[in-house]
Amino acid sequence: MRSVTKTILIGGGVALAGWVGWGIYSIKKAKSVPYEQLRTVNDTEIRRYPQTVLVETTAPTQRIAFQRLFRYISGANQGNESTSMTAPVETQSRDSIAMTTPVRSEATETGAETIRMAFYLPSEYTPETAPEPTEPDVRLITEPQKTVAVDQFSWYAPEWRVTRRTQKLLSTLEGEDIEPEEDPYLLRYNDPWTPPFMRRNEVAVEVVEED
Repeated sequence: MRSVTKTILIGGGVALAGWVGWGIYSIKKAKSVPYEQLRTVNDTEIRRYPQTVLVETTAPTQRIAFQRLFRYISGANQGNESTSMTAPVETQSRDSIAMTTPVRSEATETGAETIRMAFYLPSEYTPETAPEPTEPDVRLITEPQKTVAVDQFSWYAPEWRVTRRTQKLLSTLEGEDIEPEEDPYLLRYNDPWTPPFMRRNEVAVEVVEED
């Protein structure tokens, strides 16, 4: 019995070490969107992002949205180009400020739920050089330079946690007289296989540009 227990413990330790090792590898391998940190207020970061190019889609579920965008970076574009996946992945809803939901979803005219998801393209791409998508439901957008307030947290991002972090973020901004310009959105930096305690999530919202 002791040998069986020992074997299980050793096996579990090896599996955990491998899981953590994958997390370290995936975090180091992933490219992230560059930004300038301007200041921190009550653990909320105020950042300035440069102009960025994104590929986005709107779909009934996060899975469908992710698959469409993954096909794009895997070559479903006019140049048949494969591009690296840049962190974070962005999801958004027009209802997220009022409802403080974790997935930014919006109701269509037919009443169906839809998810807007976007991948940031690597910084070497410009609006002119980014390959055009071949799928009709996938599109390129260009975001100009912007100032963003961000509340960062780890572990998984269920509805109750994102709701709480969104409320905290908006409360901090209100206390500092910083005005949000758009709806809050959720940023996720890790793949699904990263251990939860190593994950990086952020609730973010664009704010009025400071002088």
